[in-house]
Amino acid sequence: MKKMLAFTLAAIMMLSLVACGGNSSVQTEKPSEEPEVEAPAETPVETPAAEAEYKLGMGVMLNTDSSATEKAQVDATMATVVLDADGKIVLCRIDCVQNKMDIVGGTVDTAKEFQTKMELGDAYGMVAYGNAIAEWDAQTKAFEEYVVGMTAAEVEAIATTTNDHGYTVPADEALYAGCTMQISEFMAAVVKACKDDKGQTFKTADTFTLGAAAISEASESSAAAADADGVVKMYSEYGAAVVGADGKILACLNDATQPKININTAGEIVSSDYKGTKRELGDAYGMVAFGNAIAEWDAQSAAFSEYAVGMTAAEVMAIETTENDHGYQVPADEALYAGCTMQITGMMAVIARAAEYAR
Repeated sequence: MKKMLAFTLAAIMMLSLVACGGNSSVQTEKPSEEPEVEAPAETPVETPAAEAEYKLGMGVMLNTDSSATEKAQVDATMATVVLDADGKIVLCRIDCVQNKMDIVGGTVDTAKEFQTKMELGDAYGMVAYGNAIAEWDAQTKAFEEYVVGMTAAEVEAIATTTNDHGYTVPADEALYAGCTMQISEFMAAVVKACKDDKGQTFKTADTFTLGAAAISEASESSAAAADADGVVKMYSEYGAAVVGADGKILACLNDATQPKININTAGEIVSSDYKGTKRELGDAYGMVAFGNAIAEWDAQSAAFSEYAVGMTAAEVMAIETTENDHGYQVPADEALYAGCTMQITGMMAVIARAAEYAR
């Protein structure tokens, strides 16, 4: 019996050892799979807009036809446009000079001040005194918008009709809804601006605005006397400026008109003289031939316009000048003076104002 018990215990112990031996090796857990890491999303790269080429042009139409006894008058329509590479209008701005002077008894007012029609705004009085559908500035802006996208030929071909007052007005109902006044001078000035062979080209990929301005004065006028006629000189300077989003000028132009209206002591118009703008006259203006200038007015004007590119309106007005031997305010900067030795204060003022008026 004792032998049987011992044998049983021995068997149990052996089984225990075998069982333990089976668990003696260390079980290594299968490593968990590493989580997938998503690649960072690529930041989209914005491709800069390609630069496009544009051209800035200006055109002025002037007449003295409304002058009469005891009243001298100069009417000038100025248009400036930006054209794209296809010759289509991208932006258009128009303003009008309507300078009047009483000449009763052959007298003149050399200190007279003038404003353009766009500057006058509601004070021009088309609504108040002419029962117009809108004021001159609003109707003009309607025309400016209408010609956007057109070429010079298409502007020239705008259909018109004559109204009950004998004015040439739009035949297109869409345009007539916003502009019921005479548009023949608008059309002519815009076409001339589109065909401006002395315009300024520029390139940009950014947005821009366009401004136009005119500044007039009559300081060189003289009254009539018994032995000599007087002359009304209501001279004007015109400026156009393309302005970038940063307020800096991308392109600009300036021009000037010098019409002369001769009068006698009875306040009658003796004669009128106007040959064209200074830019249009070119060599015929005579600064080289008669004034020994380094270059003609149009060339010197172009040099000034190039110099003003990259400036703000304030910087144009701050261009340093010095007085020359003839009492003219000329550039102090040698780089500008090398191409422009004439008085520049008028050009400074009108281009700065055009930049300020940009819209």
